[in-house]
Amino acid sequence: MAEHHEHEEAKGESLLEKISGKIHDHDSSSSSDSDNEKSSSSPSLKDKVFRLFGRERPIHNVFGGGKPADVFLWRNKKISATVLGVATAIWILFELLEYHLLTLICHLLILSLAVLFLWSNASTFINKSPPKIPQVHIPEEPVLQFASALRQEINRAFAVLRDIASGRDLKKFLSVIAGLWVFSIVGSWANFLTLFYIAFVLLHTVPVLYEKYEDRVDSFGEKALAEIKKQYAVFDAKVLSKIPRGPLKDKKKD
Repeated sequence: MAEHHEHEEAKGESLLEKISGKIHDHDSSSSSDSDNEKSSSSPSLKDKVFRLFGRERPIHNVFGGGKPADVFLWRNKKISATVLGVATAIWILFELLEYHLLTLICHLLILSLAVLFLWSNASTFINKSPPKIPQVHIPEEPVLQFASALRQEINRAFAVLRDIASGRDLKKFLSVIAGLWVFSIVGSWANFLTLFYIAFVLLHTVPVLYEKYEDRVDSFGEKALAEIKKQYAVFDAKVLSKIPRGPLKDKKKD
């Protein structure tokens, strides 16, 4: 009887172990399913986040990564401050002091050649070695690569201008005209050097501020873009839809 009782207890324990194992497996599978659902839902939530200009990459990668992006985003504050300081000094030199580029180049060449000439001739009297002037030559391959890239960009710009002038996309045409009109007004306020300096300063300030307050700016941009689309739809319905448009396709030549 004792052995029979022990045998029944062993069966009961094994049965309880099986039931607890099944419950544990079910809980682990349900938890894994919930984790998978959370992981699958998290990318969808990320995809729904609005970014300016449809940007999907970080702002550092938008600037190409590497050292230029580090300079614009102030990863190394000393280098960024030095670059901005040099640009400011050049702008003050040419704009405020009204120094001319050709005059500056000639004065620098005169000073450099005079110092090197005197040093080379005086080295025998002061018992010092003459200056080692390096031989400077421009390699051919980088120049050809730059010229090829510039040619491609110019041809692309001509293709875009031709596409706009063909009358196929009225929205793009109006956007370009408005942009050129704004640039013409801004150009009447300052010369090219000042505009270039303003753009340079904006490149060193706007991206780093946008990276710092990215979520707030994107939220505001989403609301502004929705309002712009709403106003454009009203303008399109009342004005643009009544303007006759050019042919959608060029006529085939026989």
